[in-house]
Amino acid sequence: MQTGVALQGRYPPHVFEDMVRVVDRCGYDYLWLTDSSLHTRNPYMHLTLAARLTTRMVLGTAVTNPQTRHPGIVAVNAASLEELAPGRTILGIGAGDRPLRSLGLRPARLLEMRQSIEVIRQLLAGEHVTYEGAGFTMDDAHLRFEASYRIPVFISASGPKTLELAGEIADGVIFLGGLFRDGVAYGLEHIDRGAERAGRSRPHVSVFGYGAIDDDDPAGALEAARSIAAWFPQTAPVYCELAGLDPAISAEVKARYAGGEFQEALAAASIMPREFVEKMAFTGDSDQALGHLRTLADLGVDSVTVFPLGSRRRETVEAFSRVFSRL
Repeated sequence: MQTGVALQGRYPPHVFEDMVRVVDRCGYDYLWLTDSSLHTRNPYMHLTLAARLTTRMVLGTAVTNPQTRHPGIVAVNAASLEELAPGRTILGIGAGDRPLRSLGLRPARLLEMRQSIEVIRQLLAGEHVTYEGAGFTMDDAHLRFEASYRIPVFISASGPKTLELAGEIADGVIFLGGLFRDGVAYGLEHIDRGAERAGRSRPHVSVFGYGAIDDDDPAGALEAARSIAAWFPQTAPVYCELAGLDPAISAEVKARYAGGEFQEALAAASIMPREFVEKMAFTGDSDQALGHLRTLADLGVDSVTVFPLGSRRRETVEAFSRVFSRL
């Protein structure tokens, strides 16, 4: 397996640059930046900084969406990053989460996702595109550059239909479904269904594991991971069922948390059982993290991306690289 780190653009540029140096020094293969409407800084600016600071890591969005960024603008942004980091760019794209509602928007539907990816690929290939799609149109749209670009497109997915779409058309999948065997196996099954429908093999699968790893304070790491555990009942409830979460707890979480960035789930996070948090996130000490990695390796996952939470994110990034070396 390969490894990655996902960060939010909440860091001021000089702090972000320090984090990039840590990630690079630890030997990670991928660095991902979130793109979340008004909640974070512009990811393409931060990825530009990362492109200038590194020579080896693959850089990607995790994820942009066709609602806040027109597919034509997405293509321009991806091409610009590829010129800064040739062969090291990935375009991660998703439907968009509930933060879109603060802009009066809704998450993209499957057809909109499919059509957006289709035209983005055409534009990156240097084609002229005239298109009337679900939510956007193009009239002889084309990049005004003297080049074409082959940039892998990864789809972020949790639900079965999006997982199958990713298996069918994507170069890779950003899987958000926890870290426990039944949940990941469920995701892989649906990815494979889509791939089989398209007559192709399974694309690259990167499991995103949110959380914290802290051998000095495993209890603190548990608390840091609670917010992402509370995200699941509202946004990806099938994994709650697979993990055996009491339906009454799911209902209470939904009553306390309307959806949005996972940090906004703090009010509901305190009621999440420890056993559920440990299934959904990296939490606790290095041995617990190693157990998750062994499960993912056994299931045939291609890469694992750690999304550090809490106040000791740098320490989690460093700890994860040490744990991976024990695999």
